[in-house]
Amino acid sequence: MALARQEKPDAVLMDIVMPGLNGFQATRQLTKDADTSNIPVIMITTKDQETDKVWGKRQGARDYLTKPVDEETLMKTLNAVLAG
Repeated sequence: MALARQEKPDAVLMDIVMPGLNGFQATRQLTKDADTSNIPVIMITTKDQETDKVWGKRQGARDYLTKPVDEETLMKTLNAVLAG
């Protein structure tokens, strides 16, 4: 979170399963914080249930990809998210 506030990346690729704060919580914090709310989040995870996808988008993720993700799909998704 602090790094995103400091570095202001063009986008964040977020996994769900992480130590401490999970990806849903981190996405919610990023998208609700005035300093980082303009940074698009793309969730990339092994969790492939429709409920996970819906929940990820409700937390503010712009898109949701399931691992493994091929390079072409990742680049198309990233370009679409960055284009708005």
